[in-house]
Amino acid sequence: MHRARFCSNVFRIVLIMVNSVLRQVPDNQEVFMDQNSDTSIVIEILQSVEPVDSNGIARQVIPYYLTPPFPHFMPHRFHFDSLAHDNSAISSSLTEVWSIPNHRGDKTPSAIALRGVQHVSKFNRTTPDEVHILMAIFRVDGKDVDLVVTFNVPVPSHGNSAREGLAAARTHFETFVKSLRIIDFDLFV
Repeated sequence: MHRARFCSNVFRIVLIMVNSVLRQVPDNQEVFMDQNSDTSIVIEILQSVEPVDSNGIARQVIPYYLTPPFPHFMPHRFHFDSLAHDNSAISSSLTEVWSIPNHRGDKTPSAIALRGVQHVSKFNRTTPDEVHILMAIFRVDGKDVDLVVTFNVPVPSHGNSAREGLAAARTHFETFVKSLRIIDFDLFV
């Protein structure tokens, strides 16, 4: 396994890069696993998704106070539902949507972020695991690309550490997304 270090101003996590020995990873993804938990971070380069019915999506997913400034981010529901499908989730719910603006002045787009929960049966267990999803979508205009960052945070059904782990994951997620910087836009051909 390869070790990768992510450093930011607020936190430092040592992650293990998952290679094809553990899980087959497509060329458009990078997958990282936290050494101390089952939390994974997935970074994907996906084709942009255009809303089919922006009014319907906006009423179902985005609170009324987010709709006017963020009409081009409505496809986040598609990415969340695609993840639920890929995970073979028994159920899923999207609970929060918010914006994470880029105030650095570089060309990295601002992100639309979401939080949700999926119930996934893992490792042939009869009881599904509760997996909290933190997802950020960076719409790369002019390149027909959505850069998607997902934190998958499994929550044990017992113990107080679950809430602490979720709070820490949220802090790490927001820091990761705020500090993500696209340096070379030619990567997206």
